[in-house]
Amino acid sequence: MHPVLAIDHGTARIGLAATDPLGIAAHPVETIHCDAGDPLERIAEVIAQRGIQHLILGLPLRMDGSEGDAAAKIRAFGAQLRARFPHLPLDYADERLSTVSASEKLRSAGKNARKQKQIIDQAAAVEILNDWLNEQAPPPEC
Repeated sequence: MHPVLAIDHGTARIGLAATDPLGIAAHPVETIHCDAGDPLERIAEVIAQRGIQHLILGLPLRMDGSEGDAAAKIRAFGAQLRARFPHLPLDYADERLSTVSASEKLRSAGKNARKQKQIIDQAAAVEILNDWLNEQAPPPEC
């Protein structure tokens, strides 16, 4: 494997999570506030700093698996990522319930709602990345 960056794009914030250099374990990286400038600039810095070789973008599907307006906005952002980083593969990953799962894990770790707000987007990106990594893993041998 190789270093992978997962992006959880929301309307106000973008959560980033990345694997270690070997592409094995997912870790929170940071939260980008969309009103603080062009998020692609910060994403470019993270890609360069971490030697990222693959991008994963969370795709907000409806519960029935169909795509709506939110997914269309994410696909438009994906087109911007492809244009800016044409050398990096970009995969979309189903992000249904990633924030819910991240919130539950943070709550069980003792983080209340106020503390969660600062890190929930990163935690959701970790969930997206872990799900994607699990899909890439070969099946266990018997």
